[in-house]
Amino acid sequence: MYVITQSCCSDAACVSVCPVNCIHPTPEERGFGSSDILHIDPQVCIDCGACADACPVDAIFPADKLGTRDKVFIEINADYYKNNPDASADQLPVVYPEIPKLPAGLRVALVGTGPSGGYALRTLLDRTEAQITVIDKLPTPGGLVRAGVAPDHPGTKGVLRGFDLMYRDPRVTMATNVEVGHDAGQITPAELAEHFDAVFYAVGASESRRLGIPGEDLAGSTSATELVAWYNAVPGADAAPPIRSDDTATGRAVIVGTGNVALDVARILVSPPELLATTDIADRALRILEEQNVHEVVVLGRRDQAGAAYTSAEYRALSTIPGVEVVVHDDPAAQLPDLTAPADPNRRRIIFLFHSAPAEILGEQQVEGVSVRTGQQSHRIAADLVVRSIGYRSVPIPGLPFDETRGIFPNDAGRMLDENGQVLAGRYVLGWAKRGPSGGIGANKKCAQRTVEDFISDAVGGELPRTTRAAGEFTALLRKRTRHVIGYRGMRAIDRIERRLGAEQGRPRVKFTRIPDMVGAAGRRKR
Repeated sequence: MYVITQSCCSDAACVSVCPVNCIHPTPEERGFGSSDILHIDPQVCIDCGACADACPVDAIFPADKLGTRDKVFIEINADYYKNNPDASADQLPVVYPEIPKLPAGLRVALVGTGPSGGYALRTLLDRTEAQITVIDKLPTPGGLVRAGVAPDHPGTKGVLRGFDLMYRDPRVTMATNVEVGHDAGQITPAELAEHFDAVFYAVGASESRRLGIPGEDLAGSTSATELVAWYNAVPGADAAPPIRSDDTATGRAVIVGTGNVALDVARILVSPPELLATTDIADRALRILEEQNVHEVVVLGRRDQAGAAYTSAEYRALSTIPGVEVVVHDDPAAQLPDLTAPADPNRRRIIFLFHSAPAEILGEQQVEGVSVRTGQQSHRIAADLVVRSIGYRSVPIPGLPFDETRGIFPNDAGRMLDENGQVLAGRYVLGWAKRGPSGGIGANKKCAQRTVEDFISDAVGGELPRTTRAAGEFTALLRKRTRHVIGYRGMRAIDRIERRLGAEQGRPRVKFTRIPDMVGAAGRRKR
């Protein structure tokens, strides 16, 4: 029997190769995109191993080969079918796309190299003959796969291997370290529209929503976005969270929110340093986390545990962290633990307080605690660090319409809309920037495919404003506007050096954290 584990990205490559249809939900079923992982039916699986070979993130293993941390997924896979006895009953009919005749010489720009951008690129290459220029503001591709997936989840990052193969395609031109905007050195949206027949924006949702409570701007109050960027080595996120180690330190952090990112942050803060030292976590973060100044993390959830936003796989994985106890308080009327004193330095805990909401972050110059209301009780939690993880929104791009209320680029099923609600011909938006921060890699794949199909329909229908610019003119503009444009060879050079540095330390890679260093690495020739 084979088992799908936590690093599953719902790419669904496994579904298409399964000879007995034992992996669900499939892309044609209604649960696909909202399910945290796919599941193998233990009663139907014939142990052929085709799914494991097809998995892009190495998430599928024989049950008897699972490590201690992953054995829980035997039960998770089986429970899916116990709780969904008619797992495939709502399967929708498969609709195969028509192969239309597209206009010749299409040129497309794709802004963003996260999962949405990667799957859009794959669909464009599969379904069209277009020449595609891929743009990213950082020197390295990957978006939130590189910058957002937790360091101790290396399997999920394996999806980038498939994207790298597409970057080598002769119809693809990579242009990283290029930012779209209106500042000096940037390419404007108007210029992209002028030089390409269509532009796809797959720019994600990288800005954290605010709590809107007193004390939110104190030192020691931060967002999950900033904290994740810090420990994932994102350039420009150098500032470490002020985790205190003096006599006034409590050894406790409070996380507001119960999504998967909140659990990632909790896990990283209390994980044993020797475990983190085997990952690609940023050296700047590892040095601070090795001091082990956070002994306890309190996770606040407004609703009950059944209404928590995290997936069951993420939650169950907490129980596998060596030496860490997980405590859950889901009864608003029950007696709560006294968290007014510093945490016990001799034990490590993650405490979930459901039915709880922060009212105020306390302190004079820096965080000293949080005033919390749980059910009918008001109480104080002593803390050194408060992390908000309550949702994300896209960052506006000057020159493009933006819905400030929803935090997305206004669109009609991916076709970008202007301020009057009219379609901006030839401009498209994908993924979280299109629909908001919901759904994982699998949902973004489906979203990207649908938007590319709409682009194909527009191209066939003559709805695209064809560019009159020659292909080489955009290359000349890039060289004039951006000092260090990095292409595929430069990206690969950065990757080789990071992997080599990692191999010297027994780690997957040691990431660069400064753009000048990345630019320098991209320019070095292989000796």
